[in-house]
Amino acid sequence: MSYNLLKGKRGLIFGALNEMSIAWKVAEKAHEEGAIFTLSNTPVAMRLGEVDQLATKCATIVIPADATSVADLEKLISKSVEHLGGKLDFILHSIGMSPNVRKGIPYDDINYENFLKTLDISALSFHKVLQVARKQDAINEWGSVVALSYVAAQRTLDSYNDMADAKALLESIARSFGYIYGNEKNVRINTISQSPTITTAGSGVKGIETLIDFTERMSPLGNATAEECADYCIALFSDLTRKVTMQNLFHDGGFSSMGMSKKALNQYDKSFKPCPEKGEK
Repeated sequence: MSYNLLKGKRGLIFGALNEMSIAWKVAEKAHEEGAIFTLSNTPVAMRLGEVDQLATKCATIVIPADATSVADLEKLISKSVEHLGGKLDFILHSIGMSPNVRKGIPYDDINYENFLKTLDISALSFHKVLQVARKQDAINEWGSVVALSYVAAQRTLDSYNDMADAKALLESIARSFGYIYGNEKNVRINTISQSPTITTAGSGVKGIETLIDFTERMSPLGNATAEECADYCIALFSDLTRKVTMQNLFHDGGFSSMGMSKKALNQYDKSFKPCPEKGEK
């Protein structure tokens, strides 16, 4: 059901790869709600993915750009404003990748060159997007910028690796830039801490299916789907959330507020074995 929440609004959506992508779902919802926007991803991702199909469905264009390159972002944002016929009202940053995770390198033996790439792709790219947009005065007053985060920014999750550090930095950037951009142009900047979701990137995290089962048992409302996350993004892009900024907003069915649930306890009771003493095998 459409409510025309974004009628007349212009935007830019990063990170749509295929139908598994949260950014893909956001683009579909934004189109349904009356927005016009451009799509962007890296040239490699565009070759591997299906984003051209999404562009056709949403009557828009895909502009290739490396979000770690300021020069690429300058061209992307100026071309988006030109194509859409005016300044942007919303931006979605849905970008994340860790070479260490992809290569199975553990956190305690991390490759630091890879680590810097993780931070650049998954967090500093957000700062670069905001900096370029501000310098070009490319976002309208009361515009909204959203980046996708994860609870690993606050809590340790096995095997999430250096992506946890990147998400913590991402959320800090939202607060710092949210203060600056809010003061100047009333632009609001938030992050959404989404439930673990099977996306192309998420499926590369070791034990993701077990984690999803655990969080489903822990969350009073169950895990939030990609479609539900898209709905939340649309709400944050809309004028209904004009005074929400500098927040990390948990969209996880209540998982982030839980200690232990009965469903999780029951699961462990079925196969309970005493933990070995420290030092034992």
